[in-house]
Formats: sequence, C-alpha cells, structure tokens
Amino acid sequence: MITRLDHIGLSVSSLERSLAFYRDHFGMEVERILEPSPERDLGRINGLPGCRARIAHLRKGEAMLELFEYLEPRGKPLPVGHRQADLGFIHMGIASTDVREDYRVLSARGVRFYSEPVEFRPGVWVAYFFGPDGETVELRQA
Repeated sequence: MITRLDHIGLSVSSLERSLAFYRDHFGMEVERILEPSPERDLGRINGLPGCRARIAHLRKGEAMLELFEYLEPRGKPLPVGHRQADLGFIHMGIASTDVREDYRVLSARGVRFYSEPVEFRPGVWVAYFFGPDGETVELRQA
C-alpha cells in the first residue's frame, strides 16, 4: 500500500527566510505558495482548529520539502540544547555529488556546520549543518 516517502514538512519562523535559504543555496524550485483560510481543513488535519499558516512546496528532483510558517498559533523555537540524540525527527538529508566542495561554498556563504566533512565509511562523505531555525540538515555523498 505505501509506495514511497512523499515529502518532509518543516515548521519555520519566517517563510521568506527559509525559502531563500533552501532555494538559493540548494536550487530547490518553489512549486507553489499556499495561504489557506482558517475555514479550510488544515486545523482539522493538524489538530489546531482555526490555525492560520503560509505553506510553500519546494521541489528538488522527486523530493518535496513543505515549509509551514504558522501565523496563528506561532510556533515555538527548538529548545535550547536540542540534540541529535533527542526523540523525534532529527535531520533531513540532501544528496551531494561533492560534499567537500559544497561545504567550502556553503561555509563561505555563512552556513554554520557542525564540523568539516567526515568520511563516515569508505566513499561516503557526510556533513551536518544548521538551517535558518536551527534545524539540522545533512549533506551526504555516496
């Protein structure tokens, strides 16, 4: 019945800032921006009756990143000290053809990394970095 992982949803504090980050640094294409009214079923779907949100769908190949900026209620930031070991979704992965070069370019643009790229196992290079709201993103070259 299940055929594939369809998309990843990410709650963000500023749709414009996150759009710029994922579009400009990674070439994700903005497919659509939605602003459903509170009367729509978003609140029924997510358990937040009457909520208001701006939603953007970004595409890279087959993958979709769905960004939500909740206008009402506003989202809380990730807790201080949030770690990769904490429960819940801990990162999203982006495939790269050259992690070391992407690290160099993104670092020069001010993207903050956990560390320099690491050869996790032979031929597999990985580097984690922070998105605009402190979310963790993985660059992976295999």
